[in-house]
Amino acid sequence: MDSERIAKFPFLEEAAQFVEDSGADIGSLITSPSYEPARSRGVRRVMDALERSEVSYVPMVRASEYDRLMEVLSYPYARMVVSQVGDRFLTKRYALAEAVRMNSILVGEDRSTVVEVSEQLSIPTSADPDGIMRMRFTDYLRLANRLKSVDWKLINSDVHSGMVYLPQDKFSRLMQNALQDKIESELPLMTPEEYRPYLRGDVTAVQMALIETKARFSPTGGEGMKAEYLPPCIRRIMEMSRQGMNLPHSARFALVTYLHALGLSYDEIIRVFAESPDFDESKSEYQIKHITGELSGTDGYSPPECSTMKTNGLCYNPDQLCQQEWMNHPLSYYRSKSGNGRRKPDGDGTKDGNGAGKPKQG
Repeated sequence: MDSERIAKFPFLEEAAQFVEDSGADIGSLITSPSYEPARSRGVRRVMDALERSEVSYVPMVRASEYDRLMEVLSYPYARMVVSQVGDRFLTKRYALAEAVRMNSILVGEDRSTVVEVSEQLSIPTSADPDGIMRMRFTDYLRLANRLKSVDWKLINSDVHSGMVYLPQDKFSRLMQNALQDKIESELPLMTPEEYRPYLRGDVTAVQMALIETKARFSPTGGEGMKAEYLPPCIRRIMEMSRQGMNLPHSARFALVTYLHALGLSYDEIIRVFAESPDFDESKSEYQIKHITGELSGTDGYSPPECSTMKTNGLCYNPDQLCQQEWMNHPLSYYRSKSGNGRRKPDGDGTKDGNGAGKPKQG
């Protein structure tokens, strides 16, 4: 059994056998002083996801079997910590960070390893002697649909007899999406009740870091919404709602998604609509909870871009800032006005949602 390869790819099925052969179990991993390095590295994996969007790679070429075991065990420990925090943003960001790490390693691996990893990610593939990878076009479409560059369009790919031919670097990038989906689908894990107190310290540390990360990427900088930073389009839609005007669905959608992206809670959003003279609480409640993903248990929809707002006739009273060449999204307006110029973390796999926004994958 190749312990170095298992340490590189701890999600492989053979990792479970490697851990079992070592005599480790969940109880010893969580409580034993002998496994403190695994717990520390596990927390580091999660912190890397929050701080740098990629789990750091620890070379294992000259590492001892003990060190390799600690690296392998750090993966399930990280997953337990993420599960105990129970935050969807963290889960998605952690899954992405693990997948980015794998991509950076996989691109330099031999063909047999690439094929085995892809097979265990449920992507049947084969490799030509010259290193070209082949995968089914249906798998390609599923994994490439979130990649917006025209280079990833199927029409620009080499396709023969239902198979897409790819160089290893592009194939590895698609495997990144496959692993991200796999991890997201597997979390949260159920941790036995008796072990949860032992996780509490690490969970608390991650929760504190999570608060800082969310504030860093929030358009509001974690300081709450300020009306003076809102773009003219959103201000006008809010004014129309207060005046009892009949808002088209596209306007209600834009307003709810925008306020949700700013971090407003359901109660705060519904208060905006409650100012309307013809406010219908039950109808508004359903619409808001559907759009924000509360009903479906997902992250909900992203607010539409400026181009979509213009298409829907919602670009009201554009000011000088709106006219800037780089201004392509109402959230960019808020960030510019507030000085919180950071973009939200990417890689969450958005896709077009009937031209009205982008539903985030939950």
